[in-house]
Amino acid sequence: MEIEVSNKIDKSKGRTVHRDLSWLSFNERVLQEATDKRNPLLERVKFLGIYSKNLGEFFHVRMAYHLNLVRINKSIRKRLNYSPKKLIKQIICIVNLQQIEFSRIINNEIKPELESNNIRIKNLKTISERQLLFINAYFNDTLRLHVEPLLMRGKAINPFLKDASLYLGILLEGKSKNDNDNEYGIVRIPSDILPRFVILPSDDAYNDVILLDDILRHGLPLLFPGFRITNAHSFKMTRDSELYIASDFSGSLKDAIKKSLRKRQTGTPARFVYDRDMPANLLSFLTNSFDLNKYDKIKEGRYQNYSDLLKFPNFGKFDLLNTPFDKLKYPLIEEAIDPYEVIRNEDHFIHPPYHTFDSVIQFFEFAAHDNLVTEICVTQYRIGANSRINNALISASRNGKKVTVFMEVQARFDEKENMEWGEKLEQVGVKVIYSIPGMKVHCKIGLVKREKLNTTETFAILSTGNFHEANSKIYSDMCLFTSHKEICYELYEIFKQLESPPEEPVVFKHLLVGKNNLRERLEDLIDAEISNAKKGKKAYIILKMNSLEDDGMILKLMEASKANVKIDLIIRGICCLIPDRFASDRNIRIISIVDRYLEHSRVYYFYANGADKLYLSSADWMTRNLNRRVEVAFPIYDNSIKYNIMKILNLQLCDNVKARVIDFLQDNSYKLNDKPLVQSQKSIYNYLSKLQKMDKPVAQTPV
Repeated sequence: MEIEVSNKIDKSKGRTVHRDLSWLSFNERVLQEATDKRNPLLERVKFLGIYSKNLGEFFHVRMAYHLNLVRINKSIRKRLNYSPKKLIKQIICIVNLQQIEFSRIINNEIKPELESNNIRIKNLKTISERQLLFINAYFNDTLRLHVEPLLMRGKAINPFLKDASLYLGILLEGKSKNDNDNEYGIVRIPSDILPRFVILPSDDAYNDVILLDDILRHGLPLLFPGFRITNAHSFKMTRDSELYIASDFSGSLKDAIKKSLRKRQTGTPARFVYDRDMPANLLSFLTNSFDLNKYDKIKEGRYQNYSDLLKFPNFGKFDLLNTPFDKLKYPLIEEAIDPYEVIRNEDHFIHPPYHTFDSVIQFFEFAAHDNLVTEICVTQYRIGANSRINNALISASRNGKKVTVFMEVQARFDEKENMEWGEKLEQVGVKVIYSIPGMKVHCKIGLVKREKLNTTETFAILSTGNFHEANSKIYSDMCLFTSHKEICYELYEIFKQLESPPEEPVVFKHLLVGKNNLRERLEDLIDAEISNAKKGKKAYIILKMNSLEDDGMILKLMEASKANVKIDLIIRGICCLIPDRFASDRNIRIISIVDRYLEHSRVYYFYANGADKLYLSSADWMTRNLNRRVEVAFPIYDNSIKYNIMKILNLQLCDNVKARVIDFLQDNSYKLNDKPLVQSQKSIYNYLSKLQKMDKPVAQTPV
């Protein structure tokens, strides 16, 4: 297991917070959206689901990681500069407080507001006679087919709990008056097979639903005949989902991951969530039966797995949902007879999900059938089940083109799907290169070679996010299409490196490439701002990313701040730097934006004495991205595109509706001022919509 060593910064030079505590603060911002009445009601319900889904993944990976640190040898733990036990206690304390707030929101805000909109979440005490008849029929005809009750006898009968599945723990009493001993049973709630929210028939104007859990509770006497049900309380087990691949293994990394995937469902416990009203004897029995310790257990409410709220029925009440933005087309590429002729003339930029993803799909689909195209190269990190891009690559290979795909099979929770896609591609002759041991390929790049009039042309697509059609509807990313010869040449060098490491390192002049020059070039760009500031010149940096965690880059930003470089950071998630207005980082301002779309693009801007250097990237400023991953940051040379991206950044910096301030108070307060309201995602859509109706604005200094 790789040991994480972080937060080594001298606290006298600035304030930092552990990455996982910062992540919990981000998830709190998601929870805030559930109580923000400026959001439509059913969108607030979705944010409860997103919060719960996020937290589940956190315990699958990060909490499991820290629990493993507690279990390892003390001498290994000494290499850490923090106490895993102390951190676990902090995490549990924060999560418990968030769970209390979660329960308050859903019970005191969401449910009453749903009812005022004629939507009721019923329970067994509030159902009508007609609904009771429906529940009886649903249990007997549908639910009973998918449940298997188990009577437990201590550790003599100790079932294996399926990862992240819901269960009912049941306290049973024999019907005989002489039988006073408690017995215990469990039954799994099959919410992975059946809808969690079951729509009930209704005799009035209300739309009624009931949780599958309660229908199962109602049927328990039929599952445990001969016993009296005295208590039934929900619980679930979350297991360690990290794939631990030995660094010295031999053979196929793909095969090693396949073996590890089979073990994922049997990972060690990372969280045992239970109904806080569960009686002590039932909790004690389950604790002993499943060898739980105090760090494993977390109290929640009567129901768990609220990630299912993402599938809460809307009953056709579209007024309770966000009014969707009309997707903006980019007709220059989408409707082009030959998109490569368009890209040859100038660079092009799209910003999904404001723009449709059709330009990206067209880039690959046209290549698949263009007789002039001889070769296609692409990296794939997360793909999705129904990928038109991968289907285009299959068609290209069948059409006799050379197709090379680097398939990252270490993309967490997408490993299985990526391997299946890799095998499909291999079957039609695509050259698939799988993960490289010891590092991930996280860049999102594609390259097309074309032979025309005895000359070879290359066309590239570079993106801040995955080539994933479904994610493109909710992830805010930026894509560049270019035929810039030197950029295309350097991209081709990256693909050659992925296929076989070069004998001598490649020198990249335009691209910033992880495990090559990314960290050094970023430091150089910051140093240039520091130098200009010391000369009394204007010095300014804007950085937008998902996470800021790397010690070295944090120290470099603090150094720049001390030199009077003005720094604006837009950090969605983890932000280990906490600026203190009384310390050397007083020139650093940080905001985080949580809104209808997931902010995912990474943008680096440097004033550069008026030269305005702007890069888009796949890389967050985390140690893993800068040191252990193949990432690409690519420059924006077209002045009009540069202007538009800077306009987008400035709209986000002006956000005073969905932006939170990240500072030493750590209270996730909304950025408030008396200026006109700016909700940046709406403003960005309006700006891009206007651009679609006019010529590109005259290039000018963006900042």
